[in-house]
Amino acid sequence: MIPFSRKKTSLFYGILFIIVVGIVVGLFVLKSDNAVNEKDADSTTLFKKIEDPYIAFTLESYESIKKNYWEAITDEQLSELFRLALNHVTKETFELSSKDELGVQSMITNVLEQKPQETKKDLTALVVHTVLQNLQPLGRSALYTTVEEKKLRETVANIDREKNIYDTLSLETGASIDEVEKAYEEKKKELDGDTSEEAKKKLEEIEYAKVVLGDEAKKAQYDENKIEPTVLTEVISPNILYMKIPVLSPQTFNEFIGVSDSITNEKLNTLILDIRGNIGGAIDTLQWFLGPFIGPNQYAYDFFHQGEYTPYKTQVGWLPSLTKYKRVVILIDKNSQSSAEVMAATFTKYNVGVLVGEPTKGWGTVENTFPLETKVEDTTYSLYLVHSITLRPDGQPVEGRGVDPMIYINDPKWKEQLNVYFNDNKLISAVEKFVNK
Repeated sequence: MIPFSRKKTSLFYGILFIIVVGIVVGLFVLKSDNAVNEKDADSTTLFKKIEDPYIAFTLESYESIKKNYWEAITDEQLSELFRLALNHVTKETFELSSKDELGVQSMITNVLEQKPQETKKDLTALVVHTVLQNLQPLGRSALYTTVEEKKLRETVANIDREKNIYDTLSLETGASIDEVEKAYEEKKKELDGDTSEEAKKKLEEIEYAKVVLGDEAKKAQYDENKIEPTVLTEVISPNILYMKIPVLSPQTFNEFIGVSDSITNEKLNTLILDIRGNIGGAIDTLQWFLGPFIGPNQYAYDFFHQGEYTPYKTQVGWLPSLTKYKRVVILIDKNSQSSAEVMAATFTKYNVGVLVGEPTKGWGTVENTFPLETKVEDTTYSLYLVHSITLRPDGQPVEGRGVDPMIYINDPKWKEQLNVYFNDNKLISAVEKFVNK
């Protein structure tokens, strides 16, 4: 096989990713369209036979939970959750005529007949939300409005509309790169000599602003859509590259390919990959993201849903621009969660590098949004529901367990232990710099 050039490899992966991007939106991949289509084909669903929107909304939520929740839940269990939720919301005591969907319908109908019209929307929405909040793991599932779902999507895409990075440098939105550079130098000079924690934080903020707004591609992306970069790099010595990935978003894979291919320094042979504080995100993109590290068609992780295991394999292979990194250190901490934990576990299985830090959070759930057909007055809702549980390559759930580092950063002898792997004091110092930051 004729090897691709770096440029062609980047283009190849980019085109491949565009082809699959429609099915890759990750932890928040909205597979719910299929769920709705399947539901449309089932004319026996009870909620479609109900004219009262409040009752229909409640029963559609019931049916969606039973179908899409990660754990196989019985009618007896689910109807009891609805009963307890109703009692909690109303501060009254109600009973089920039967422990199933019909029992829930009868109970809710009787309650709503006694309530003023203006309270029915909030009551039914709060009951459903309370049920979702009490599904295991507690507090992961919820009822979302369209506005809340949009904000969720933006969080996954690494968009924060409540902040403006230009403000960090006291610049008008859209300021030129030259203006960004000048403002950065002025702000940095103002902080010279100030060793306070506040000054340290401000310095980190202006350095980040310079990274985002001082690069043409990153700046254009931010100016157009307010999307912040998810792959940040710094060459910290002639042979060591530091790469920070704070979140796994739908654009991370393409961004990662582009950044990796743009670094042409042939002296680099060591990578410090920092996924501390990584909140997870678009977990389905891991099928692509892990490929450049472990090769094509390699088993990476499992999803578990209602008794069934779904294995996921890598969808792409080795990335030539990564092969020069013969030594890899992966930094993890207690705030590395979800997709980042699956990533860390897979790196361990395939001996990609040495995990250094703290045990990860143990947040091993995959949440999807499932839109509800029934509109309640002027509001459309979606169920934000734990759809699957992630499993580590050793078959154990990430949830509640997390992933352990190979070297614990709190161990007084961690530097000696890391040196056993690499025998490189400069690398040890570089790692120490970041873990103490």
